[in-house]
Amino acid sequence: MTRLKAVLWDVDGTLAETERDGHRVAFNRAFEDCGVPWRWDEAHYGDLLRITGGRERLLFDMNQRPDAPPPGEREAIARAVHEKKNAHYAGLVGSAGIALRDGVIELMNECRQRDVRLGIATTTSRANVDALLRMHLGPRWADAFAAVVCGEDVERKKPDPEVYLEALRALGIGPLEAVAIEDAPGGVAAARAADIPVVVTRSAYFARAPIEGAVAVGPGLHTRQGWRPGLLATPGEARCVDLDDIEGWCAQMDSISDYPAEA
Repeated sequence: MTRLKAVLWDVDGTLAETERDGHRVAFNRAFEDCGVPWRWDEAHYGDLLRITGGRERLLFDMNQRPDAPPPGEREAIARAVHEKKNAHYAGLVGSAGIALRDGVIELMNECRQRDVRLGIATTTSRANVDALLRMHLGPRWADAFAAVVCGEDVERKKPDPEVYLEALRALGIGPLEAVAIEDAPGGVAAARAADIPVVVTRSAYFARAPIEGAVAVGPGLHTRQGWRPGLLATPGEARCVDLDDIEGWCAQMDSISDYPAEA
C-alpha cells in the first residue's frame, strides 16, 4: 500500500482544459451581456492567466486599459461580469461537454482502490467546480472527495499556499503525506510553499512555462512518455501514470528542498 494518504487536485487546466474554451468564452459572453466592449482572444487570455482568480484577472486587465471605467466603478463591474461569467461557464460545460483530461479518472479510481483520499485545492469558485464535476461524476461528486477547498474558502489565492494549508488541515495530514497535481507555475508555487510535493501535468496555456520545484513534469497522466524524470516503458498495452510512479518520483528526492528546476 502506498505511503501517500491523499492526492490533491487543482481544477482548471489540471482536471480539464477549461481555460481556453470554457472560462475565456464565458468571459466574452459576460462582457457582451454587461455592455462591456472588450473581448479576450486566446493570446491575451493566456497572458492574463498569470493572475490567479477570474475577478482578480478582470480587475488587473481593467487597470491596464486606457478605456477602463473610473477606478471607483471597477469593483462593481468586475463582480457583475464575473457572476454572469460563472453562469455562462456552467452552460458551456454542460453543452460543450468539456472533458476531463485523459488519465484523471484512472488515477482517481486507483486512489479509491488503494484507500488514498482525494482532495480538491483550487482557487476557482465552488460553482465552477460543481459545474465541471457534476457533469462528469454526477450530482454527488463531492462524496468522492475528503476535502474540497475553493476560492470562497480562502482569503488569498494561489500562489499563496493558503488553499493547500486548508486542505491539509481538513484532511488532518502532514504535507509529505500528500501530493499535489498542478498545471501552472502559480499552483506549483502554492503547493511548494505548503511543503507539498507537486506533479505537473502541463496544460495548453502552460505547455512551455518554466516550472520550478516539481518532483515531476510531463504532458499528462494519460502517457508515460515525455516525463522528467522519465518513466520506464511498459511492454504491451500503454499504461497511464499511476500511484507507484508518483510515489517513486517523491522517493527520488533526498529532501523537500532538493526539487530541481525544469525549464
